[in-house]
Amino acid sequence: HDDLPAMDNDDLRRGRPTCHKVYGEAIAILAGDGLLTLAFEVLSDPQRLKAVDAATMVSIIREIGTASGVFGMVGGQVVDIQSEGREIDFPTLEYIHTHKTGALIRASIRTGALVAGAGKEQRDAMTRYAEQVGLAFQIADDILDITATEEELGKDIGSDLKKGKKTFPSFLGLDESRRRANEVAGHAIEALKGFDGQADPLRELARYIVKRVH
Repeated sequence: HDDLPAMDNDDLRRGRPTCHKVYGEAIAILAGDGLLTLAFEVLSDPQRLKAVDAATMVSIIREIGTASGVFGMVGGQVVDIQSEGREIDFPTLEYIHTHKTGALIRASIRTGALVAGAGKEQRDAMTRYAEQVGLAFQIADDILDITATEEELGKDIGSDLKKGKKTFPSFLGLDESRRRANEVAGHAIEALKGFDGQADPLRELARYIVKRVH
């Protein structure tokens, strides 16, 4: 949905033509709708309930539903669209990023903690990690939209500037945005201080997010 002409109107995604460029806008809309509903079909598969108890699965479904809907990704996208070509303040930019991008990242990490049977303290720590990782990812994405090539990113570049969207670099400049991204990634790693070496892949993910070139 994000690539559709009514939204970001992007022609490339991961180096390939976007769905609406290949199959048309109607099919792209239906594909997005179908994939979203398929997610809940997969989650509610009775075979999966053999490994995860019903109460936990309901919590997971609610987590993903909230993150996908008006209080998550959809809500962030609405504010993002309404902000095009307008002056917005910094808290609004952070709202867009934490909802449009961060909500589903947070949900994916929190659902993993739920399946693993993590206690409240551990889930709270994972939530703090997820929120910081999601924000670091979006700051890095804003930077790459300016500094990377189309070949490196595999998608259209400079699209935020063309649409008159505010980004972290437009508020802070590139150098301060890079510093902020590293700072936020550090906060994510700090949130994991109560976990042992099994959390090292998550720590490495936080570092990778701000170093990536695509």
